[in-house]
Amino acid sequence: MTQVAEPKSAGAPSPREKAVGERVRHWIGGRRVEGTSGRRGPVYDPATGTLAREVDYASAEEVDAAVAAARAAFPGWRSTSLSRRAEILFRMRNLVEKHRPDIAAILTAEHGKVTSDALGEVARGLENLEFATGVPHLLKGGYSEQVSTGVDVYQLRQPLGVVAGITPFNFPAMVPMWMFANAIACGNTFLLKPSEKDPSASVYLAELLREAGVPDGVFNVVHGDKVAVDRILEHPDIRAVSFVGSTPIARYIYETGTKHGKRVQALGGAKNHMVVLPDADIDMAADAAVSAAYGSAGERCMAISVVVAVGDVADPLVDAIKQRLPKIQVGAGSDSASEMGPLVTREHRDRVASYVAKGAEQGATVVADGREHPLAKESDGFYLGVSLLDNVTPEMDSYRNEIFGPVLEVVRVPTYDEAVRLVNENPYGNGTAIFTRDGGAARQFQFEAEAGMVGINVPIPVPVAYYSFGGWKNSLFGDLHMYGPEGIQFYTRAKVVTSRWPDPGTSQVDLGFPRTR
Repeated sequence: MTQVAEPKSAGAPSPREKAVGERVRHWIGGRRVEGTSGRRGPVYDPATGTLAREVDYASAEEVDAAVAAARAAFPGWRSTSLSRRAEILFRMRNLVEKHRPDIAAILTAEHGKVTSDALGEVARGLENLEFATGVPHLLKGGYSEQVSTGVDVYQLRQPLGVVAGITPFNFPAMVPMWMFANAIACGNTFLLKPSEKDPSASVYLAELLREAGVPDGVFNVVHGDKVAVDRILEHPDIRAVSFVGSTPIARYIYETGTKHGKRVQALGGAKNHMVVLPDADIDMAADAAVSAAYGSAGERCMAISVVVAVGDVADPLVDAIKQRLPKIQVGAGSDSASEMGPLVTREHRDRVASYVAKGAEQGATVVADGREHPLAKESDGFYLGVSLLDNVTPEMDSYRNEIFGPVLEVVRVPTYDEAVRLVNENPYGNGTAIFTRDGGAARQFQFEAEAGMVGINVPIPVPVAYYSFGGWKNSLFGDLHMYGPEGIQFYTRAKVVTSRWPDPGTSQVDLGFPRTR
């Protein structure tokens, strides 16, 4: 049986203590493991455009080794008491809190987001660790006494076994915590395949988990590309897969994983609309639109990418947004003056910029062009300034696709009904928001909007950790949303026990269908 580790006395090494350019390795069985496939990928510093380090890419055999470590650790971890698991998760929560600046520094170095945004990501991840510490309460079952004479029935929730998470580049610390916190709290062992673009945070979290007392093999990390992903989806010992990423890949993950008998939740892309009614507070709506569109350089699945201006609110709203844009400070994430950093890669920056060009070609009004920002033109970093496109129509490429960058579009409609129709006809259904002073209109919108998360005068309605995160339509493949109560449900399966302890001599043969009377 795997023994639950005692917490380590020495803290996990700070990023500042590690050698610059150190290769990012896998984490298997409680230690860093050098890749043997011979394949590696680049990890860039987005602020300078320079190669910062390389990351090992796993072969199918290396994925198998990580799964074997997780499978070997499962019996002991499953047998560990709920109170002990909660204690370890409390330690992990405290370690993440202690090392907040170090984790944020890793995120800034590899993703490019500014320090304040990186710290916010860690804070939202912490919420999920805190939720998972309540596992003794979360795994309580139900009990019905005397359902029939001398018969009791009760339900248990038990872990699945080895489960896996495949996470995106935009939240290298928070999204893994969305997944592994609940997964290991419920008694599963976990295999993480993080984005190869910014992989270091995942290994740092693995070090903290080990320091917290998580036994070797309970949490493992393999880096890589489609080779690793496909092996995870096909591996017979992996019972469930969680994914966050683009819609085409989410669909592939869901179809391939379920084809191989796995439970899958695959969160896809988004095109989040913010409806602004004529009675809205213009300054409040403009502040919200700018914050939600350009925070983290727009690389958020819950970013507002479309403002739907209803009626005569359009002109003053666009003017108010336009006035705020020159004040946004774009620069290196490590610079405390920066409010928006670079994009994650040069290729992604160029793809985002192409949508601004296409918008202009297809008739949109380019109110602000991020391609003209001095850093976008002169720096070797992956910078793009903020862009604002007005008079966008649903037929345009920029509207039909998830841009995932600092580009905000304005669609003008004459009525509330037209605004709702626009939201509901969009193939994505991750989140949406409405800005209004009219409580009746807000209530009607929450009733009618076909999206998994709705904000009322809140532009980014990401649920707190004790609710669950997930969209509708092409934004989610699978039945259960992520983290929160539905996360507990995803990482466990129900078992119903029917129990009878008859008095001696009272049993008899009865070939009839069991009855409860």
